Amino acid sequence: MAFVQNFPFISIVLSLFSGPLSSVLGGKKAKWVNLAVITLIGAMSAAVLAFVLGTGEPYVYRMGHFPAPWGNEIRVGVLEAGMALFFCVVMLLCMLGGERERALELPEGKQNLYYVMVNLLLCSLLALIYTNDLFTAYVFVEINTISACGLIMIRQNGRTIEAATRYMIMSLLGSGLLLLGICFLYDLTGHLLMSNIKEQVGLLYAAGAYRVPLLVALGLMSVGLAIKSALFPFHAWLPDAYGYSTLSSAAILSSLVSKGYIFLLVKIFFRVVGFEVVRESGVLNILFVFGLAGMIMGSVSAIQEKNVRRMVAYSSVAQIGYIYMGFGLGSLSGVVASVFHVLTHAATKSLLFISASGLTDSSGDSKQIADLTGAGFRNRLAGLAFTVGSLSMVGIPAFSGFVSKLLFAQAAVEGSFVKMLPALLVLAVSTVLNALYFMKTVITLYTPARGERFSGRGFCRIGLWEQPAKTWAMLCLIVLNLILGLTSEPIIELIRDGLAMFE
Repeated sequence: MAFVQNFPFISIVLSLFSGPLSSVLGGKKAKWVNLAVITLIGAMSAAVLAFVLGTGEPYVYRMGHFPAPWGNEIRVGVLEAGMALFFCVVMLLCMLGGERERALELPEGKQNLYYVMVNLLLCSLLALIYTNDLFTAYVFVEINTISACGLIMIRQNGRTIEAATRYMIMSLLGSGLLLLGICFLYDLTGHLLMSNIKEQVGLLYAAGAYRVPLLVALGLMSVGLAIKSALFPFHAWLPDAYGYSTLSSAAILSSLVSKGYIFLLVKIFFRVVGFEVVRESGVLNILFVFGLAGMIMGSVSAIQEKNVRRMVAYSSVAQIGYIYMGFGLGSLSGVVASVFHVLTHAATKSLLFISASGLTDSSGDSKQIADLTGAGFRNRLAGLAFTVGSLSMVGIPAFSGFVSKLLFAQAAVEGSFVKMLPALLVLAVSTVLNALYFMKTVITLYTPARGERFSGRGFCRIGLWEQPAKTWAMLCLIVLNLILGLTSEPIIELIRDGLAMFE
């Protein structure tokens, strides 16, 4: 075995043990440990991706002396390594972009605890990406939930405590349904290893045995993960969690946490149950309907919102709807579109949250959209970054959002006629709604501020390098968005190859 094949396991263990280490360090030292760990794991993930691309085959890494099912193992393919690298890049930029806000909003005695939660969150995301064992995935789903809850409520005020409570209640509901589904599968197959479960499910399905219990297990796991990833109408916790938590928390939660659950759902579809069985079960039809509803209702809620952070948060409801709509199309093209949109949403939503913070910094710390009038002139880079993110979400060519919507439209046309018309219609309506609230906000940013309303309220100009960490984060996220938009074909091929390796 090549040494590079150990890197996924080392990454999980490194992020896991950096959490307790951060708990005994001061805030500044814990910050540098966290940034170093994320950077190192990102470099190792890049090496693993290069290795798997070179061999063209996935590999299984056995942990300990005993093979599965007595021991545990992780599985590494193109899609897993690529997603791990992407998550590390986005998390690093989210941490850099929110550095100033963490220093201002978190007490000195709690800053190291914040980095404990971030390290554990990274560990759980990596485990969800790499694990080949379904119960291990559930364990790290719970670690992910607790870490995310801690990131929300560490800035202790009434809003964040209420948001964390809502998040915990909904997440526990989703986790319970997921665990019930896993228990059903274990009872039917006698296995927890993903590849073994898939083999047994294939035999049972071919024999026509236990069709209803299999459907119940798949439905429970799908609904459980849909709840945890804030699919409409299970999104009530999301606006407050994203809108009132500290900047890094909002960016990480919106960009990565829900995407970890979605990636696990993709693995369940392809590596646990089998996509043909999933398609014939009818579960995807339910996800399709809720995805379409989320695309519309999330955008309608965003249009009505006056707070820029909550507006961006409600937009996430619509974007999660896009992802589940793609799953619901029931084709490989739809899944490819959804996985690509996971990348699009992660890169763009973190850019929107960080740039919105830069705009509020120059507007007397007000998050009201009306008070952001002229903010694009007061903080030019933040205005540019928010505009880029908005254009991407609307689907303007050259940006990643355009590629996502094009892939969704192509997948809808290739699919059944019954789903094609509603998918294309809702895609068009949602795009118009996206344009209404994002472009309205961009116009507000570049409308000169005049009158007494904007005098004496702490409005100021912010130079390009007054906040260097945030500047670098926004510049890198703009470049990342353009890379996804202008060089999408090799990324799409990588996703297709990764899904083929799942079979």
